[in-house]
This record gives sequence, C-alpha cells and structure tokens, in this order.
Amino acid sequence: MTGTNNRPATVQTTCPYCGVGCGVNASPSATQGDETHPANLGRLCVKGSALHETLTQDGRLLKPNVFGRESTWPRAVTEVARAIRESVAVHGPGSVAFYLSGQLLTEDYYVANKLAKGFIRTPHVDTNSRLCMSSAVAAHKRAFGGDLVPACYEDLELANLLVLAGSNAAWAHPVLYQRMKASGRPGRRVVVIDPRKTATSDLADLHLAIRPGTDTVLFNGLLVWLADQEGLDRRYLAEHCEGFENTLRAAKSAAPSPEAVARLCDLPIESVTTFYRWFREEPRTVTAFSQGINQSSAGTDKGNAIINCHLATGRVGKPGASPFSLTGQPNAMGGREVGGLANSLAAHMDYDSPGARDRVARFWGTDAVAEGPGMKAVDLFDAVERGDIKVLWIMATNPAVSLPETDRIRRALARCPTVIVSDCDKDTDTARHADILLPAAGWGEKDGTVTNSERCISRQRRFLPLTGEARPDWWIIKEVARALGYEAGFDYEGPADIFREHARLSGFENSGQRFFDISGLAELSDDQYDTLEPRQWPVTGSASDSRRLFTDGRFATSDGRARLIPIASRLPARPPTDAFPVIVNTGRIRDQWHTMTRTARSSRLLAHRPEPFIEVHPEDIQALSLTPGALATLSSAHGHFVGRVRATPDQRRGEVFVPIHWNDQFTGQGLATALTDSVVDPVSGQPEAKHGRATLAHWPARWHGRLLVRRDRPKRWTADYWARQTLADCDNWTVAGQSPMDWKTAVPDWLGGQPQLVMEDVREGRFRAARLYNGQLEAVLMVDREPDALPSMDWLASCFSQPELDETTRRGLLAARAVDGDDAGNLVCSCFQVGDRQIQQAIERGVNSVDALGRDLQCGTNCGSCLPEIRSLLVSVTEAV
Repeated sequence: MTGTNNRPATVQTTCPYCGVGCGVNASPSATQGDETHPANLGRLCVKGSALHETLTQDGRLLKPNVFGRESTWPRAVTEVARAIRESVAVHGPGSVAFYLSGQLLTEDYYVANKLAKGFIRTPHVDTNSRLCMSSAVAAHKRAFGGDLVPACYEDLELANLLVLAGSNAAWAHPVLYQRMKASGRPGRRVVVIDPRKTATSDLADLHLAIRPGTDTVLFNGLLVWLADQEGLDRRYLAEHCEGFENTLRAAKSAAPSPEAVARLCDLPIESVTTFYRWFREEPRTVTAFSQGINQSSAGTDKGNAIINCHLATGRVGKPGASPFSLTGQPNAMGGREVGGLANSLAAHMDYDSPGARDRVARFWGTDAVAEGPGMKAVDLFDAVERGDIKVLWIMATNPAVSLPETDRIRRALARCPTVIVSDCDKDTDTARHADILLPAAGWGEKDGTVTNSERCISRQRRFLPLTGEARPDWWIIKEVARALGYEAGFDYEGPADIFREHARLSGFENSGQRFFDISGLAELSDDQYDTLEPRQWPVTGSASDSRRLFTDGRFATSDGRARLIPIASRLPARPPTDAFPVIVNTGRIRDQWHTMTRTARSSRLLAHRPEPFIEVHPEDIQALSLTPGALATLSSAHGHFVGRVRATPDQRRGEVFVPIHWNDQFTGQGLATALTDSVVDPVSGQPEAKHGRATLAHWPARWHGRLLVRRDRPKRWTADYWARQTLADCDNWTVAGQSPMDWKTAVPDWLGGQPQLVMEDVREGRFRAARLYNGQLEAVLMVDREPDALPSMDWLASCFSQPELDETTRRGLLAARAVDGDDAGNLVCSCFQVGDRQIQQAIERGVNSVDALGRDLQCGTNCGSCLPEIRSLLVSVTEAV
C-alpha cells in the first residue's frame, strides 16, 4: 500500500524504546507490531502501540540556535568546528568530550566515534549506556574475552528454569515478558530475584526478596552448594574454563553455606535451598539479568557471579541454557559495536588489545587514534566541573536528569565554556545549558540500523519528512568533520555508506579472534541495505547458525578458554545511617521511557502514573506518620524528591522505590537522581542507582489542587508542589501549597483571566472556579484541604474538546462530572483506557476472572502489562465482597 508521492503508507521499522528491538509497522497515524520480526512476532507493549501519538511537533527544535539566537546550519557548523579547533589548539584534544546515547542509530554512533577518537583524537567519548549496561559489558569481557551475549530470545522460552535477576521485565521489557509468560508449561519454573515484588513476580514460582546489593552472596553460595552437591560439569570446566579453583575458594570464604547466605541476604533458608536445588536439577537454565544487577557499585562482580555458575555447570550457549543480559536501550548494543564506551574502540576492539589502535588508524586513514581509555560518564562530568573539559558535545540524551547528583551535573554544565546539544526537543533540562543547539531528526525521520539484546541488527526506516531544519545525527557530525578539514574521511552520502564501512572494519584483519564480524554485509548495495531483514551477528561470508555463541566451547580469550572470576561477596558499601535511614531504589515504570521527552507527548501514557510517587511499606507509613495518597519528601545529602505516597506490602521495610522519569518540565521536585550518589562500580564505572540513602517525611500541605488549562497557555502561577500531565486538549496540573492562599485574589493568574463560575466553602477549605471564552472551556481550578477530596479530572478534560459547552455541561463543571455521568477511576489498562472503578464494578456484578474481565472490558488483552494490577484488584474486591 502506498500513499502520496510514492511514499509507503506503512513502513517496517524498529521501536525506539527498550532493548527488545521490536519490529513496528508504522505510519504517521498508527503503529502496529510487525508479525514478521523475530523479536516480537507482532506483539507491542503499550509504549510501542502509542508511538504514533508521540509524533507531535510540540516543543520540537526546528532551527539551529547559536548563543541564544536562531541561526543557519552553515553558521552553526562553523561555530561548532571553531570551538573544537580552538580548544584542541590551546588545551589539547583531551579538552573536547562527547557524550552519546543508546538512542542514536549505529551509523550515527560510528561517525561520532570516528570523528572523536580518530581525527580530533580525544578518548573522552562515553554514552548514557554507561548508566544501564556497562557492568554487563565488563562482566562479559572478564569471563568470555569479549562483550558477547551468548543467548537468544528463544532461550527464554526453551528454558525449564528461568531465573530473572534484577529484572522487572513485565514493565521494562514487556514483549519479552509476554514471550516468557506464553511459553509457560507444566514443569517449567520461574525464579524472580528482586528486593521488591514487582509485576514480574506475577510469573514467579519463587520470589527471592533479597536484601539490596547481596546478589553476589546469593550466587557465590549457589556455586559452593553446587560443588558440595556434585552439581558441577567437571568435564566442561576442564576442557573450556580457567580459574575455577580460585573462584570456588573465594566463594566458600564469602558464602560458605545456605544458612550463611540466608542470613546475609535476609531470606528464608527454605527459599535459598529451593532455588539452589532447582538450579542443580535443571540443565536448561537461563539467568536473565538487567538493571537491578548492573546499576550497582558491585555490578560487574554480580554479573560475573552469575556467569560463574553457568560456566561451572556448562550452561553457556546451549538451547535454553545461558546467562543473558537484557539491554535497557534500543541501540545500546549497536553503540558497543562501534566503540561508544570510553574504554573501547570500534568493532569490539579495545585500547589495550595488541595492535588495535594501529589497525583502526590504518583503516580510517589517519595517523593515529586517541590514546585511551577515556573518562567514563561520572568521571567525565567531574572533569567538566573541574574545568578540564572545554567543549562538550551531548547527543540524544539528557544527563541533567539521568546522571547522579543532579545539581552537581547542572553546575558542571553551567561552568563548561562550550556546551553543544544535538536533540529533537528545544527545552530539555540539558538543552537549557546549551550554547549551541542543533536540531536532530527524530524517530520516524531517520534511516539506519539498531542492534537489540540478542545481537539482532534491524533497520530503522524513515516514514516522515524531516521537521523544520532538523537533520540526521550522522549528517551533522559529517558536516562538522568536513569543516574541521577531514573531508576525505567523511565522504558519506547516506547511512548505507556508513554501514558498509562499519561492516568492513569488523572484518578488517580479523582472524576470527574478534567474534563481532558482520563483514558478510560489507558489500550490500543501497537497495539491499534498504530491504535488509533482521540479522543476528556474526554475519560472515560462510553460512552458520548465529543464534548462539560459544556452542563449541571456544571463547574470545587468547587461549579460547573462559574465565571464572573470583568474587568477594560484600554487602553494600553504604548501609543506612541514623542521618539517612531509608534505602532508595530507582527504576522504570510501565508506560514511561527515560526522561519522558517522548512518552510524555502521549496523554494515555501519562494516565497510569500521572505524577512522581514513592512506594513505601505500610508499616513504614504508619511508623513515619505518612498518609497513602498524600505527599512526602525524600531528602539525601545532594537534594530532595517530593512524590505521592503509594502503600505497598511488596516493598521491603526500610526501603522505598521512586521512578526515574520525571524532569523539570513535568514536576518541580521529582528528579530521582537527586537521591543517588556518584558512587560507581570500580571496573565498569557504572553508577549505583539502586542504593541511595535518604530521610523520608510527610510533606505538610495546607491545600491541594487540580488545575486544568487549555494547552500552550502561559504559566503565570506558582505552587510549592506541582506535576504536569499532558492531555489531548489541556494540561492537568496537580498542585499543592504549604501556605494559605487567597484564591479569590489569585484565581485570575491561575485561570488566565476572570472566571465566570466560582464556588468557595471557607469552612471546608474548598474552592472551585471555571473560566470560559467564546463558549469554550479555558481553565478549571479545584482546591481542597485533602488530596482524596479532589474529584477525578477525566470528565473535565473531555470538556476541553467541545467547541461550545451547553448549559447542562456548564452546570457540571464545578462538580467535575456530568450530571448523570460515571467515573472510570484511575487508569489501569492504558491500551484500552480502562479504569479501576470500571473493573471494580464489573467484578461486583459477577465478572470474576482475569479472562472474563478481558472479554467484558478488553483490559489486559493487548500488551498484558496491566495483568498483575488486574489480578490484584480481583483479589481485593472479591475479598471485600
């Protein structure tokens, strides 16, 4: 099917969210899962299903901006090149740094690394992938000799024992979770290892709610127990591995018995021995691990402790048997392929690999590449703050929100002489610090490739015209390179040219030691590149099964043998103190992505969790005199976080969970990174995001409010607390204040003019006002003493779409509901917009199973991410009845 100008109405492309790498059939008005793509086979999560809703042009950066003024591309490129050239001339190449992103396509990543490391010759090139999977990379390199993921998605389905460690796949990798769930069968067991009982625990036969940071203890204990119970593959160890005896000795010293493990991990001894017994009994075991393992000051050791157990039992690279790192970002793997991390070169070569620097320099046609490794993310921004970095180029990421100790990062950006930001959006927290803003092409506007968690290379294809003067990242970098005088090395006409070069480098002087080899794709024509089907690497000239690595027991080390790494089990380095008694865990939620610059454009994606929150155990709520649904504040040594208290017994006592996504465009005091320290893993440099320390206290509000105002109206009011939710035709601001307010005086600023409808009850602390203009609703303000007294905003929001309100609708405004209307309640199912009150009402009338609710309301029948909440509602309502 084709549209106008011979542009296909629907294009096969790839989802830009998590590392699953789902195929998408996309058009400007709809997105559906690609049934032919091997990653998802037609499935999409709610974020993927809503991709077309995020294609609005609101807030897009349309033109280059140089020193606060709109500019042209020639001037912007000239200024970027001038800043780099002058900094190198005066301070040396190391005064220039690049901070990249797993949101970049592989071709963008490749050109950025080539310019920085090969021609400017700065080693200081790192990526936000440092924050999510660099510990897994380091663990792979120590064990396998290279950053190599041995498994494929099929293994998650073939495994008879599936261990999910630090992975809330139901929310972070929903399509993989659905594949795991659909492959359930008699005899298949699932173990979830996570301090919290997350939505993923709904799949678990055994949930190990370990003390945060004690994963190495658990897996060291497993290795010891396997040795004691003759559960090791001694032949595999003898033929394919090194370092076992020293590793076992270290494990015995740290975790000598299941009893010791249970005590240190704060687990029932029966749960520990059950897990160990299941692991011993089942050869087809996959341990899938993600951010809960990686985002730790001991993340690399945790990864190696897991891999040690798999190597010791010969469960690597076999159907249904492998350790499996689930990547966080859509192209974190592609960035690893081209050298996006500060300690690596392109094509899986490292600075310390013999001959690598010379090989890459000769291939690129430059005298020498940078002397590295460069500084990793946290160290890099330390150097910016010190003044060592004079020019910082940030591409497709938002470090002012995502890096720990947020205030310090912002101070560093403010002190840097030249900050260059390439982005789609003009008003991110990071863009506010930019001296030069470069408008980059967004998803749907650019062509290239990405690589997912199972090493599958997929095409991302353009189906939208470029917005304004936005340009693809590879083009921007190429133009700067040419302005610096490097025309010969950057003579690219399109992404296919870059991909072919990338593929050639992977095979250049590669004798088979480097497992990353896609040289079989180096001669693709432009048409073949355009129609490239998903392919797992390696892809060489000879036909071979690339689904799994190490199937023959040969690894990427100098002698072909894997390494078991001795791990000293240690408890978290920063336990709670009297000053900061609460442990803070941070992470993703179901319907949002990173810092919300994309997902917040979709009103239904913000409906599930519309404002920042703090999940707290009910006993802690009582002990600290908190109130569920009210506001509370977490305070650390670096900042504070204000969020809505959510009571859950799924949270361990003394610990809380907060989401990572909110930024200064959507809340005033909800940055999770204000609570995390710049403490990093000593091997990988990945910062600790799962073990902050804080105090927790009630946030004393005198009043709570909800303001709905037509979109794009200027904000002329202030509040001590606010959170913004974008809806189809209006913005919903949840607000609160700690001082009394004279609403009759203040209301014109809040509503953008005088209201026509006003109601005030001073004794109850209640105020209502609405403003109309030419018959249309412009703004509504609802104020009460307590947050649970505020009405739902769903019906009110629908009023903004009406061209003129009739008298009946006007009468309902101050009550916030139609005279005869019903309220759906808080959103549970984002796919079909089903609220908790609708579900409760269906259960009360006898719809008494998850399947029946799906048939009646459709909830849970698409991506399935809401099924755990539906089950919880089913239990609570049934018990109440």
